[in-house]
Amino acid sequence: MVRCIDWQDGAVVLVDQTLLPAEERWLRIADPEELVAAIQRLAVRGAPALGAAGALGVALAAVGGRDVAGAAARLRSARPTAVNLARGVDRALARVPHGAAAVVAEARAVLDEEAASSRIIGQRGADLLGGMLPGRLRLLTHCNTGWLATVEWGTALGVVTVLHERGRVERVYADETRPLLQGARLTAYELAALGVDHRVVVDGAAPSLIARRLVDGVVVGADRIAANGDVANKVGTYPLALAAARAGVPFVVAAPESTIDSSTPAGDAIEIEERDPAEVASGPAYNPAFDVTPHDLVTAVVTERRTVRLSEGDTL
Repeated sequence: MVRCIDWQDGAVVLVDQTLLPAEERWLRIADPEELVAAIQRLAVRGAPALGAAGALGVALAAVGGRDVAGAAARLRSARPTAVNLARGVDRALARVPHGAAAVVAEARAVLDEEAASSRIIGQRGADLLGGMLPGRLRLLTHCNTGWLATVEWGTALGVVTVLHERGRVERVYADETRPLLQGARLTAYELAALGVDHRVVVDGAAPSLIARRLVDGVVVGADRIAANGDVANKVGTYPLALAAARAGVPFVVAAPESTIDSSTPAGDAIEIEERDPAEVASGPAYNPAFDVTPHDLVTAVVTERRTVRLSEGDTL
């Protein structure tokens, strides 16, 4: 499978997600400051892919003989909510005393680990939902959690992919995901490529679809999971969890272990990124990129190592 971000001949290559689905353009980045800019404008996005980007950015600085500590600091702060970004930076940074080759090797290890974990998450999540729900499933997802967000394969969309391969998917509803339409642009693009029957729905319609019993299960990703199980994900996730709880529909979070942040006790301690109001309106606007879903609304968290059934009293 093609990776959305990779290391090739001393540079980072990545698909510019701001142009999809109209244009598939690959960028070659040799300057860590250019990578910071790509992260901030969402040319590369998704927690696992950001973890890889953070590590690769440190590798760029090390190979280029630049100020590694300064580059690492700017990479860490490029997007504050997703914990994977900082973790990728820190992993690569720890190898700096051993030389540039060691930093590159660590960054490539992050890439490989994210790719491998996504496939396991897809299988584990499909086993969970497939075992909980009978027949062919109508699923709803939010934002984008496929290979574009995770290096390869996908987390929540990886679960959908495995269920589709097993003949268990009837239809997927993809929230458009305002204001930058990661669902309408990217998730729909990936579902079409997979041959999955799908419909894009506006964010405001999604909870009512759940209430009308048109959805059998909700599966989403995460950008940070606090120690108590509270989940930070793309803004608009929390209303889905509320609707799912009211309707008795499973609400499953699929994310790698690297997204669980044991140093953050609960969701209210997670920094929520606020983006440019111009993304939303021409006048004054409040534009939070994420919201936090309380753990008591989460049926289960699925990682590459475990399935934690929060609704049954399991803890992380």
